[in-house]
Amino acid sequence: MKIITSSLRLVAAAAGVCLLAGSLTPVLAQGPGSGGPTPATPAATETPIDGGASLLLAAGAAYGLKRLRNARRSKAK
Repeated sequence: MKIITSSLRLVAAAAGVCLLAGSLTPVLAQGPGSGGPTPATPAATETPIDGGASLLLAAGAAYGLKRLRNARRSKAK
């Protein structure tokens, strides 16, 4: 039972971090009023770089917390 509750706490914390990180960072691919490229301009449009970076950051934080918990548990035994 302890394993299930600690796993649920870890998942809830990771989900909270993901939601918080996603809500605080606005992702704008193009400036307002830009309809994209016209046929006369072959230049590429701007693309968002932060597509999955916040998810990777949250996953790394959750993994780090898991490693710290496991290290503390192994020291306690």
